[in-house]
Amino acid sequence: MDEALLRSLTPSVLAILVRRGADFAAAEDAVQDALVEAVRVWPAGPPRDPKGWLVTVAWRRFLDATRADAARRRREDRADEEPAPGPAPAVDDTLQLYFLCAHPSLTASSAVALTLRAVGGLTTRQIAQAYLVPEATMAQRISRAKRTVSRVGVSPGRAKSRAWGRFDRPGDVATVLRVLYLVFNEGYSGDVDLAAEAIRLTRQLAAQVDHPEVAGLLALMLLHHARRAARTAPDGSLVPLAEQDRGRWDTGLIAEGVRILRAALARDRLGEFQAQAAIAALHADAPTAEETDWVQIVEWYDELARLTDSPVVRLNRAVAVGEADGPRAGLAALAELDDSAPSSRGRGDPVPRYAAVAAYLHERDGDLETAARLYAEAARKAPNLAERDHLTRQAARLNAGRHR
Repeated sequence: MDEALLRSLTPSVLAILVRRGADFAAAEDAVQDALVEAVRVWPAGPPRDPKGWLVTVAWRRFLDATRADAARRRREDRADEEPAPGPAPAVDDTLQLYFLCAHPSLTASSAVALTLRAVGGLTTRQIAQAYLVPEATMAQRISRAKRTVSRVGVSPGRAKSRAWGRFDRPGDVATVLRVLYLVFNEGYSGDVDLAAEAIRLTRQLAAQVDHPEVAGLLALMLLHHARRAARTAPDGSLVPLAEQDRGRWDTGLIAEGVRILRAALARDRLGEFQAQAAIAALHADAPTAEETDWVQIVEWYDELARLTDSPVVRLNRAVAVGEADGPRAGLAALAELDDSAPSSRGRGDPVPRYAAVAAYLHERDGDLETAARLYAEAARKAPNLAERDHLTRQAARLNAGRHR
């Protein structure tokens, strides 16, 4: 049994059923039934046209289910429209699934889970493990998401419904890219490598959508993923970018990411993912941390801030300014982000990791007491165990040095 083949065919089979008029939840159930049947019968006699076989079986399962529904009479009319068995149409409707799973009616977490389930072909158990939640909880989340998109989904004669929309609108593309970016940032946990899965899905999207921001996101993912092997020490502790062994970076992924980014930037339609990828490319291009072109990185953060006006972008820009012009300049840029900086008033972070950035800049400026306190504060607010441990060690290191 070729599980990879089944997984690759699942999105397009599901999309074909939805396009024919099946609501999303019922179509997804029918496709799962067809996959179970394929696992049972294909080893003894694989079909000549696997996709056509799955479409035929899934459509029949859908019809069987709808006939038992309360709206039986109305839905039985669809049986007359069943196409004759044969090769499935060559059109790939996977793109529609991306936009349906990223529908604005869904929360970010539900959109991510539904994308992994419907487009990525992951099981509910795998998604639950990746998010460290019980399988029943994830099953409920996915079921609610499917019901939501079913309520706003496509019915025969409504191919231009709001749910499917026009797929060339920047807003639609941005929503899909945001979901894929969320998947990528989940990284790795359980038996599912979500970073690699996000790259796979973004490659698939890039093959179907000619949009510079799709290319920009793919380049960004590749450039970040290239540094993955160097991000952690053998004991699992985090290794900051400046301390990473650059010989462990994947030069093949870096070269591919840079090539994709250059082609996207040449189209002169700059977006936030292209700007982020440009910053990642400058880091990847530096032979050592000391040779990083921080001045140009600050310029790219200026572009990114113009595009997004994000406090997180301005926080990262403060770090870059501190590297380019010195820690005092970095602290001044940080103060512009929030006048009530926790370093002076003990208040909570205005944005995530504010205290960690402030600690780093104060340490570089020689104020070790303030830096140690801020590292400890940042550790208490860290979003994960690895980051908390890293910040705790930083605070301990400075405290130990002060008391020698």
